[in-house]
Amino acid sequence: MFRQIGPTEILIILGVVLLLFGGKKLPELARGSGKALRIFKTEVKALHDDEDDEAKPASLETVRATEQDKKPEQG
Repeated sequence: MFRQIGPTEILIILGVVLLLFGGKKLPELARGSGKALRIFKTEVKALHDDEDDEAKPASLETVRATEQDKKPEQG
């Protein structure tokens, strides 16, 4: 019934997104989407880790601290 999305469909979708948001807004949109995805992942991980206990939602500070831990030290 349904078929997989091919390269032509992906290009059409990307073209529509480019027309809607413009070239200058795309990096900001991607950055915001990435941040939202990281927060979602930490929430899901917290739910799996604390199945028996009451799960706490991850705050933005927790996500930033996790990002800082992953970055290599500069110096």
